[in-house]
Amino acid sequence: MRHYPTDLLLAVEHVERTVARGELGSLEAELSRAGITAPLRRFDSEQLYEGLERLLEGVSQYPWQPLTDSNDVLETGPVGTVVLDDESAEATLRGLLLAWALGNQVTVRSARPALWAAVMDGLRQAGVPLPAGRVVEPEADVPGVPVRVPALALDALLSLDCTAPWVHRLLRRRHRPGLSLARARSEDTEGYEGRMAARIRYLLARARRTPHYAALPDVTHPVGITALPVLDKAILEAHSLPTSRAMCSDSMATGEVLRSGATSGSPRFIPYARGDWDNMVREAVPVWYDLGVQPGDRIINTLFGGSMYGGLTTSFSEFSRMPVECYTTGQFVTVDDLLMLSESFGANVILGMPALILPLLRDAKRRDPAFRIDKVVYGGTPMTETDKDWLHRELGVRVVSSVLAANDGAQLGHQCARLGGTLHHVNDDYNLIEVVDEDGRPLPDGTVGELLVTCLQKFEGPLVRYRIGDMGRILHHACPCGVHGKVLEYLGRSDGLIRFKGETVLYSDVLDVLAAFQVSQLQIEVHTEGSKEILTVRTEAPQLSRTERVRELLMATFPVLGDYQDFDAGIDLYELRVECFAEGELPRNAVSGKVKPVIDGRLGVAG
Repeated sequence: MRHYPTDLLLAVEHVERTVARGELGSLEAELSRAGITAPLRRFDSEQLYEGLERLLEGVSQYPWQPLTDSNDVLETGPVGTVVLDDESAEATLRGLLLAWALGNQVTVRSARPALWAAVMDGLRQAGVPLPAGRVVEPEADVPGVPVRVPALALDALLSLDCTAPWVHRLLRRRHRPGLSLARARSEDTEGYEGRMAARIRYLLARARRTPHYAALPDVTHPVGITALPVLDKAILEAHSLPTSRAMCSDSMATGEVLRSGATSGSPRFIPYARGDWDNMVREAVPVWYDLGVQPGDRIINTLFGGSMYGGLTTSFSEFSRMPVECYTTGQFVTVDDLLMLSESFGANVILGMPALILPLLRDAKRRDPAFRIDKVVYGGTPMTETDKDWLHRELGVRVVSSVLAANDGAQLGHQCARLGGTLHHVNDDYNLIEVVDEDGRPLPDGTVGELLVTCLQKFEGPLVRYRIGDMGRILHHACPCGVHGKVLEYLGRSDGLIRFKGETVLYSDVLDVLAAFQVSQLQIEVHTEGSKEILTVRTEAPQLSRTERVRELLMATFPVLGDYQDFDAGIDLYELRVECFAEGELPRNAVSGKVKPVIDGRLGVAG
């Protein structure tokens, strides 16, 4: 059984709380007798966390450390059994805590067995899985790796001691060339449930530091998370910055605050503490490699920035750690920029939203027929298959891949070179995704429903079963890239359900049908004029289409959009309108750069 450093941290926190309540009993007496007081400062979870973060370069990624210069990992594991000679109680305590944090069994050779039995028992009372431990006579011949722990002054920082040379005798590290973080996790099938349970335990403990989640119950198994309440956007907005700090702990404020909800709702402000930001970046770097980015690539980054919007800010932080050259233009990129960066710098990758980059790429091709780009990585909105075909055919693009992300919880899924359509690999270790019905009840794999996101590595402003506003379904897929397991078929915003004449039409279905006209962007608006309900379909395409031809195709494919109705044909209550635009002419959101897919302006219906 693998053990996780986060469980040891929870055990130390339990002792800290017990001390604060004055309920330590025999353990406090034994420690005081051994000279460890002031007040039990070696039981310091914050210092231990900071030290383990430095040692492991990410407690939350244990046991794999993704490397930023390649798509490889370092795998960290215990040495097995550690033998500690109890010459100094303070030193032995440090050795025990760090040995257990790294998953080692511990044998303490000591003349004071009552002390170490009390310490181990006090830690185990937290109710989390901890490695085995025992106490033997001082001269006992026992198997294991002997580790001598040097003395440490009481005013020395425990966080720095966690990276001292002696600590490295407690762990083994192995470089796994050619093994990506995603593959390492997908191959760890036997350890999956234990790994996820440890991540959930730690997240919920962190969440309980906030007023909103103070009464959150314990979950001991990944399935148990489905019993927790759903976090809707209205609840998040009511308890988030700047209105309320109910979802923030009393820790010192650090990190970055992002604005979310710019396209489809009121703004929310999402804090990422410094450690949360580091976790996001560590998890994102391997995703870029899986998307097709390689060392030495030259990337034009056109994601939107400013107004506290996260796309440019997060990607800039991630690319700054990678061996790539990046040209951060943001949304202000021009065709001249594309042509110059391609010709003068050899830029071979463009990153952005289809609504922005496709018109620019087409214009660049018109101005310079020799213009080429090797890779297109996109996010924010879907890209049609006809647009992908154009990129391959006209620009020689080898890789077209999609990343799903949100300011609220960062990356949700990604495509490797072997996935197409709307299928995306998911990363449960970062964002655990559930598919549920309208009441938050889990749906079987393969069933379409609303997506809930639990961000397992975001501890300030935590998101537990957050209804993010998207729809999809979970499938199981053995991908030729080597990553086996769950994939998400992303079906767009949950507000992409259009109700017209009492029937439902999916936005994604309409967009698929309009591929016949090479439509890149689609907006559907429903509103009332007097007693009549009007459904307006607005399209963007490289070549303007005749509105009547588009209307005829829609009516033939979706009878509900036509003249048919279940009552007196003489009553004129519904109308379908079509408006066709050239690329770039539909209004974009000033903050996110997205075209709003569905606008429902009917009386009594929230838009």
